[in-house]
Amino acid sequence: MSEAKQAPARDAGWRSDASDPSLMEVFRSIAVSNQSGKFRKFLAFAGPGYLVAVGYMDPGNWATSLAGGSQFGYALLFVALLSNVMAIVLQSLCARLAIGSGRDLAQACRDAFPNWVSWPLWVLAELAICATDLAEVIGTAIALNLLFSIPLELGVLITAADVLLILWLQGRGFRWVEGFIISLLAVISVCFGVQIAMANPDWHGVIVGFAPTVDLIGNQNMLYLALGIIGATVMPHNLYLHSGIVQTRAYEHTPEGKREALKYATLDSTIALSFALLINASILILAAATFHVAGRTNVDDIGIAHELLAPLLGASVAPALFAIALLCCGLSSTVTATMAGQIVMEGFINIRLPNWMRRLVTRLIAIVPAIAVTVIYGEGQTAKLLILSQVVLSFQLPFAVVPLVMFTASREKMGDLRAPMWLTIAASLIAAIIIALNIKLLYDITFNDVMI
Repeated sequence: MSEAKQAPARDAGWRSDASDPSLMEVFRSIAVSNQSGKFRKFLAFAGPGYLVAVGYMDPGNWATSLAGGSQFGYALLFVALLSNVMAIVLQSLCARLAIGSGRDLAQACRDAFPNWVSWPLWVLAELAICATDLAEVIGTAIALNLLFSIPLELGVLITAADVLLILWLQGRGFRWVEGFIISLLAVISVCFGVQIAMANPDWHGVIVGFAPTVDLIGNQNMLYLALGIIGATVMPHNLYLHSGIVQTRAYEHTPEGKREALKYATLDSTIALSFALLINASILILAAATFHVAGRTNVDDIGIAHELLAPLLGASVAPALFAIALLCCGLSSTVTATMAGQIVMEGFINIRLPNWMRRLVTRLIAIVPAIAVTVIYGEGQTAKLLILSQVVLSFQLPFAVVPLVMFTASREKMGDLRAPMWLTIAASLIAAIIIALNIKLLYDITFNDVMI
């Protein structure tokens, strides 16, 4: 085995030896020249952050943002901003874990915890990916239906083609995967830029919307949507994904090389997630400026939103741009979710399958429930299912965040790349906020008749 493919050595702070590298077929496949200047080094590390950012603007975000914008106007922009700050902090810890320990989050859980802890964590991670894929598969199927009148059931099956797409792209090099995702993000940004210009929102209301609102805790419906936005933004599978794909860079495994890699990887994810905030905010702003202003305060269905855009904005191109952006979001997010499924399966239980079989298995885990849901509940319930899937993600999130914070705070496990105290405190506070919101929502569902 070549030096570039060698697995990381065992560290004293872990219960077991490090297994094969994360995403072995692309592990350390992208060269980082030590002779390059700062900008060229930044470009060498740029890419993984945008694959992560895709998960922060997937179709599940659309459902929660459309519902929040139509019902409460610009008020939930603060929640979008807060959840994005949470994401930046947590994704920086993912890069730190990967670079400092040589493990992705799934491998770290397996190597740090006994089986009676790591196996339930694996089951929860798989459930989270099922919820993620459910939203993304249904969202892609809806986009295909809006653009080409393809039935949802057939559209769900078509999403299985992402297995072939990933294999083809990775066969040409991981940079092709990143280039494909970034191209889709560019199309999404253009589509929303045009729609926002057509909607002409109240920019004063937009600015005020980024300030905290006192109604959040007292209004159960607003809290439910806020929790859905957090669940749709800070997604568990992204924590596993980022800690795996950061290791595609062949940086020097010296203290200086690792610190430099951490700096550029964190910068990459921060810039990419700031871009994701613009997209998420655009969805909510579009819903507030069109549906809420027009008195349509119950729009939570992507298909209905598509139908209403033309009469409300007065232009037939608006629905087409909306559907194209949705299709790009769905395609890009299904690709990254499938990669996250591979990282989780290999990392937790160390299953080594042929590439095509592994990706087909992770895709079927999502497609089978999606088809069942679509057939049983029909198109009319897809909006509620999308929002519910995001709340499920939010409930699962602490089971990924807490181990991440624990590992990165340990000098024994991380060495000199242990997270500084202020970062550990910030991440712990984020975990506490998420857990508190979950408890509050459970209480309201049990005792205050808040319906999911």
